[in-house]
Amino acid sequence: MRHHVLAAIRSQPWAIMPGYLEAIEAIALRVLDDPAVLALKNDGHADRQISAVAQMGARAPATRTSMLRDGVGMLPVMGPVFPRANIMTEFSGASSLDVAAADLRALNASPDVQNILMVIDSPGGAVAQVNDFARMVATSPKPVSVHVTGLCCSAAYWIGSSAAGGMSLDPTGVVGSIGVMISTSYQVEPDADGRRDLDLTSSNAPNKRPDLSTEEGQAQIRQMLDAIEDVFIANVAKGRGVTEAVVRRDFGAGGTLTGKAAKAAGMVDRIEPDGLDGAISRLAKAGPATPRRTAAANTLTLAHARAAL
Repeated sequence: MRHHVLAAIRSQPWAIMPGYLEAIEAIALRVLDDPAVLALKNDGHADRQISAVAQMGARAPATRTSMLRDGVGMLPVMGPVFPRANIMTEFSGASSLDVAAADLRALNASPDVQNILMVIDSPGGAVAQVNDFARMVATSPKPVSVHVTGLCCSAAYWIGSSAAGGMSLDPTGVVGSIGVMISTSYQVEPDADGRRDLDLTSSNAPNKRPDLSTEEGQAQIRQMLDAIEDVFIANVAKGRGVTEAVVRRDFGAGGTLTGKAAKAAGMVDRIEPDGLDGAISRLAKAGPATPRRTAAANTLTLAHARAAL
């Protein structure tokens, strides 16, 4: 059982901060006294997220996790990110992208929601569906703004940096960890039952099971990770309005930046001294966001008017 649980987790690439994948594996194995789990249990994220939710108001209509306050619809992305709801999202404080996508559609459809604020405190997560959700955020009819209450790292930054309404950050908020990784293992000795796994592939598929004990096998996996990272960096560059070279050079190189340093690098747009409450108040005072189609039509009308002068 242990082998199969780990194999399922390790069969996919992750965009997540160091330490969190180890904790996810331990929780999946129900080893709750694992040092990785205990370290995260005591890092303050639970209290931070409870405080954030308390500021968000009441549940938004027709949503599972989103909240509504003063015309601002808030979409929380908290904890590790997974493509679909699972035991982690239901009981361990993680977020699922399928639920987030459904909530985003509901917020766009609601006449009660004038502006959308994605509230992020996440170390990242599984790569699957992140690019699709980031595109959905980028093209939301009601432009999405982002506020980071704690972490906006790896897959979460991939998503957050796509927001057309810009990003604000708590003074001690952390962003970055741009990159992709995979955790894997290969058998060296027989298992406890005296058995050793052996995978065979068809003749024309030698790369289906690369030998990870060799540099060649590791190079094949790294090639896949690099290809995903290229998409990650391209999306961040587009969302932040910079070149890919700037992202590679100034956005942490896989590390993270905090507060003013993140703003100076161009990774966020503003530091919010009053935190989430300040971000909500600012959007509430801004009035209704202009839907993208209306904005595009207004721009076209203005262009035609200028051409007629």
